Amino acid sequence: MRQFTYERAATPAAAADAVAHHENAKFIAGGTNLLDLMKLEIETPAHLVDINHLGLDTIEATPEGGLRIGALVRNTDLAANRTVMEHYPVLSRALVAGASGQLRNKATTAGNLLQRTRCPYFYDTAQPCNKRVPGSGCSALGGFSRNLAIVGVSNACIAQHPSDMAVAMRLLDAVVEVASADGKTKHMPIANLHRLPGDTPHVENALQKGDMITSVILPKPLGGRHIYRKVRDRASYAFATVSVAAVIQQDGSGRFAFGGIAPKPWRVESAERAHASDPKRLTDAVLADARPTEQNRFKVALLERTIASVLTSRTL
Repeated sequence: MRQFTYERAATPAAAADAVAHHENAKFIAGGTNLLDLMKLEIETPAHLVDINHLGLDTIEATPEGGLRIGALVRNTDLAANRTVMEHYPVLSRALVAGASGQLRNKATTAGNLLQRTRCPYFYDTAQPCNKRVPGSGCSALGGFSRNLAIVGVSNACIAQHPSDMAVAMRLLDAVVEVASADGKTKHMPIANLHRLPGDTPHVENALQKGDMITSVILPKPLGGRHIYRKVRDRASYAFATVSVAAVIQQDGSGRFAFGGIAPKPWRVESAERAHASDPKRLTDAVLADARPTEQNRFKVALLERTIASVLTSRTL
């Protein structure tokens, strides 16, 4: 791990300003992903701004009937929150499906949204990776790609997004609240937060330098049956091979968001409106532009079977 300087921010605005005006600075909260990347020298920040003491760890109702979740709410606390369990159970289930209990005790809401891919070539510094070193190439295209993305990919990158929580947030149409270095606050639909790789896979989100997520806002509850189904190589601890978050209403309509198949939480609203009750047609529409490799082509059939199991689930 390389040397770095450190400061503890007093306010969100001060934290945003510090990161904006220091060369190669990063926020640190739970650190469950960042510290691993620093040990491998994939992330090499020269300055860390500690935001753990900014009071952004509360969950409260909004005047519109929704829920405001502080950026520093730990994943364990969010999953166990009574309002989340009663009115947004798909979110609670997605959180419990992610990582280990120890990691959930440290991981934060904002950090979870911004965690980086688990593509093995991103972590192997001996291999080319356009996401880690822009312009170096993509080892995954001709390498081991079993667990990588099949839709939303490019010729530069096929890495998948790892978060379970973000898939549920995307399903619920969450909005991210951001403090900027200029002292202003802006709001960004989570659909616009994560970027597809294109020719610049190292640019993973729409945040600007110094932008700090301060909270995530959920709209009022949807009702319906909430399901989160995660398929993975082992039950104890693994990232999703395929995951499906769904809210199914009594009239048969439904919302669906998907993990493990794309570089971002994946949702196609037009497909769910047209084919909510038909797993084959929904899968075909969701994966219309899919570009699987020979090693991960199985995800197409796996996704269809997982959607079918969700539609017959009796989970409330």
